[in-house]
Amino acid sequence: MSYSEWLKRAKDKDVREELLQIRGKDEEISDRFYKDLNFGTGGLRGIIGAGTNRMNIYTVGKATFGLAEYILKSGVSKKVAIAYDSRHKSHEFAFRAAEILSSKGIDVYIFDEIMPTPVLSYAVRKLNAGAGIVITASHNPKEYNGYKVYNERGCQITDKTADDIIAEIDKSDYFAEFTPDISKIHRLGEDTLNDFLSDIRKYSLNDFTSDAHLKVVYTPLHGTGNIPVRKLLADMGVETFVVKEQELPDGDFTTCPYPNPEEKETLSIAIDYAKANKADLVLATDPDADRIGIAVRNENNEYILLNGNETGVLLMSYILSQKKQKGISGKEPTVIKTIVTTDMVFDIAKTYGANVKEVLTGFKYIGEEIDVTDNYVLGMEESYGYLVGAHVRDKDAVSAAMMIVEMCAFYKTQGITLLQALDELYQTYGFYKTDLQSIAYPGQEGMATMNEVIDDIRKNPPREIVGEQVIFKDFIKGVSGLPKSNVLRFRGENIRLIIRPSGTEPKLKIYYQVKGETEEKAAVKMRELKFYAKEKLNIR
Repeated sequence: MSYSEWLKRAKDKDVREELLQIRGKDEEISDRFYKDLNFGTGGLRGIIGAGTNRMNIYTVGKATFGLAEYILKSGVSKKVAIAYDSRHKSHEFAFRAAEILSSKGIDVYIFDEIMPTPVLSYAVRKLNAGAGIVITASHNPKEYNGYKVYNERGCQITDKTADDIIAEIDKSDYFAEFTPDISKIHRLGEDTLNDFLSDIRKYSLNDFTSDAHLKVVYTPLHGTGNIPVRKLLADMGVETFVVKEQELPDGDFTTCPYPNPEEKETLSIAIDYAKANKADLVLATDPDADRIGIAVRNENNEYILLNGNETGVLLMSYILSQKKQKGISGKEPTVIKTIVTTDMVFDIAKTYGANVKEVLTGFKYIGEEIDVTDNYVLGMEESYGYLVGAHVRDKDAVSAAMMIVEMCAFYKTQGITLLQALDELYQTYGFYKTDLQSIAYPGQEGMATMNEVIDDIRKNPPREIVGEQVIFKDFIKGVSGLPKSNVLRFRGENIRLIIRPSGTEPKLKIYYQVKGETEEKAAVKMRELKFYAKEKLNIR
């Protein structure tokens, strides 16, 4: 659909103003209209603005009309749960979706207030709904928003469902008229959140927080985690210092322009709080509270950020060891991880007689596996996503916060920090070091360049990398029964290199992993691997 047609038909004030501002600016118009915003297994995600390649009430509306038709034809429950976060337009997009669904005779259950993504997954299951929607762009900058769709199991939709919904979206009109049925729109209050928190508490393994006298600094990064995480920490008796500058909702994310708990700068204010209060631990949840980052105080009173793999293996080791000690492991406890998550998981699993299931990148694949796993214990991905327990089918920073704090308190009563516990794991299993490089390829030309880089490597894969023979796997052909995916993996005895395009942003992601006998040797091997990727594979 063209710029001129949008100018004629769009009635939304903000959209019209932007369309008028770009009149006659061919490059600006092209960027907004050269394609429709992609709808995939993650739903929609893009920059807020006017046009087919932007997030606005019309792209949200078109997607919702398609989703409604899918629901009506698929035989699932004619109920949909909707949640939204603190981003600009989140409330507006959520209620536009609710109105459209209601106009199709579908009952909608929408939260009164901003709510974490995992609570939406929980609500879908609790209500026996046929689908769920979360309006969020997770940890992206303030310019972005998104529209995530969940199936009847509370899991993000996967490829087949996405294709079926896309087929209906393609038949829909951006400017289709509708008449809301208010009787079909129901409000969800704090009862659902309280039930969610009650179920999370059941996964606790120890109560050492009082004995440990733990001090925790927490920041919700202007997002949805503020109330639920603080409720849990209060129930645990933890002395908690909340970062006031980042406590309340703020769609501009004024104090953290890139609200990603993976980034050191994002946690800078929280770390200042921790230094002032001599806190043991810093917790940060992203705006929709499905990811969590932590920083831990060392013996020099400095705060060290752990990456997603490090937090994950600590959680895995703590949960499996405590279950074994208490005699509640059950038969073959299972951990599910993504292919880009550290392979250290396999080594830890052997110690406890645990199974490891490996899935494609994206927590939706972990969510799918839970329903066919007898003794599921933990789901984890390197991008700071964890699921403790099976109360939902998506990553959950709220339950992860509880378990991380409990774990920290447990180790403190043993006289060690999380950093020392992590070092013990490295001493036992080898020094696994991982890193992630993201290279942006913005715009239409950028996407083409990124695809060329991947195709060149696919056509001429190396058989040896930094002195090690490697096994090459092209996941586009299907590997180990997994769905086909545009992923390249090179694995040697002590190295692993994975290359894939991001599923939500125009970026190429390179995942590095090395294993060394010492931390120093691992660091050297990591530098060699990164240099190889840049100079030999032309990834730059």
